[in-house]
Amino acid sequence: MKILITGSNGLLGQKLIEYYQANTLNQLVATARGLDRFPHKTGYVYESLDITNQVAVMQIIAKHQPDAIINTAAMTNVDACEGDQAACDELNVKAVEYLVQACNENKVHFVHVSTDFIFDGTHGPIDETEKPAPLSYYGHSKLKAEQYIMAHANSWAIPRTVLVYGIVSDMSRSNIVLWAKGALESGKEIKVVNDQFRTPTLAEDLAIGCALIAEKKAGGVFNISGSDFMSVFDLVYQVADFWNLDKNLLKMSSSEGIQQPAKRPPITGFIIEKAKNQLGYKPRSFKEGLAILDHQLNNK
Repeated sequence: MKILITGSNGLLGQKLIEYYQANTLNQLVATARGLDRFPHKTGYVYESLDITNQVAVMQIIAKHQPDAIINTAAMTNVDACEGDQAACDELNVKAVEYLVQACNENKVHFVHVSTDFIFDGTHGPIDETEKPAPLSYYGHSKLKAEQYIMAHANSWAIPRTVLVYGIVSDMSRSNIVLWAKGALESGKEIKVVNDQFRTPTLAEDLAIGCALIAEKKAGGVFNISGSDFMSVFDLVYQVADFWNLDKNLLKMSSSEGIQQPAKRPPITGFIIEKAKNQLGYKPRSFKEGLAILDHQLNNK
């Protein structure tokens, strides 16, 4: 198969490159804005692509004729989306419409990564049948994209995920595990919410889940996350415990106690039985994920 990924400079995009470098039966075309930031440039073709440029999207997909596209590109900073709704719409909605149209014209299976933030968070963990009701502009934009795909894409799948963590060599954004570890190592007191619950997802596991969907040309919605359900405070506590950092620096807070422009769903987390049964998806535990991250940090 030939797989094309968008957003290949991001955390998930780079983990997908690593996955396909190790699984050489498939051809890979990696695309992102600007220069290729992945350090080991072998075993794949790179194309600079801005997916908000409709003409460029059509040209690249027509040129490479992939069997499947995995769209990892998105504006994911929830508070930035609240502040710049036009930019959020352009990347999270309009670009997805361009990709769907190009996929339809070239008979490509479209795999689009979505989020637990399309839900209002009244309860969890939740399965694929849960009714969306986003609280933030980011959540609204991701739901709009999902609705467009379901209505217009000829061949599609939507892997939804939760609170992704991991590390690559050149990162544009941090994530909660790296943020907590870094803050505690520098001796900073940090406020952490105890009323938000998630199933944190190792970036490698999400990459495998997306690749399984693409390679099987599986259709529909799949929850792709970790299996350990915990509060955000418990997550950060486990980070402190794993790296033997000072837990006295952790200060418990409610969501109201931390001023953020965008609302977060209080409780999400995913039931992942469908992905396990239909795809053979097997995520690592959160502790196993931290051990993998520790190994990568030691070898960086």
